[in-house]
Amino acid sequence: MSMCTPEKFGADPVNIQWRVVRGDSASIRVEFLEDDEVTYFDTSDWTYKSTSYDASGDFLDELTCESGSGYVDIKATPEITKNWGTKFLSNVAELPFDLEVTIDDIVWTPVIGTIYVLGDVTPGSL
Repeated sequence: MSMCTPEKFGADPVNIQWRVVRGDSASIRVEFLEDDEVTYFDTSDWTYKSTSYDASGDFLDELTCESGSGYVDIKATPEITKNWGTKFLSNVAELPFDLEVTIDDIVWTPVIGTIYVLGDVTPGSL
């Protein structure tokens, strides 16, 4: 996923939809590309934080961020996703989430979105 350039911090975050099966591991990669859409930004000094919000229980879940050269992987573990949604429906919850980046003293939210939680029917081992 291509992002806006650092010169536009705070401008127009990308709004994405992320589909996750309740009780499963899930991850999504966010890439930070130069204008040529091929070259990665140097993100070695960037700090990431990602959080989801479950309004039904008024819970904030901190998602794991693993950074690489020019990208970050946002991950949700089964220990977190098993609590998202109830019942045996196709779509059991919709959770807003975001990715926040800190670069020096600048705080930027390049990604906002919704996690659509799909119901599982197989009992988990957790």
